[in-house]
Amino acid sequence: MLFDSTMWLTERQKYGVVLTAAGVVFFILGILTFFDSSLLAIGNLLFVIGVILIIGPTRTIYFFARPTKIRPTIFFFGGITLILFKHSFIGFIVEGVGILSLFGDFLGTIVQFLRNVPVLGGILRHPAVEPYVNRFAGLDTLPV
Repeated sequence: MLFDSTMWLTERQKYGVVLTAAGVVFFILGILTFFDSSLLAIGNLLFVIGVILIIGPTRTIYFFARPTKIRPTIFFFGGITLILFKHSFIGFIVEGVGILSLFGDFLGTIVQFLRNVPVLGGILRHPAVEPYVNRFAGLDTLPV
């Protein structure tokens, strides 16, 4: 079963996880279909709605409106706007800069979570792949 009743997520957060995952899937499909603006737009909207459901509207506004995150927020939502206006490749580039700046701090956490997923975890822990994934996620750096 995907979500067990002993999990700590509320029902709203469970729907948020599903919508966020669906947004990522649509976004990847949009990239694979040579930057189809419709799939990219659906992916972006589902992703944003999923984030709002996961952390709540107040925390979402606080996350995107922090003074240190204003520029990445402008890039992220500017990219979404460009995609909605059918400039999908340029919007993808602009949005990608915003995503890396906004969510780059979470890459290590995301990689650690994905290593516990049954099939994907084996791939990410493979000796040929692991050093590159660790370097990309910033897991190789020592705190000292």
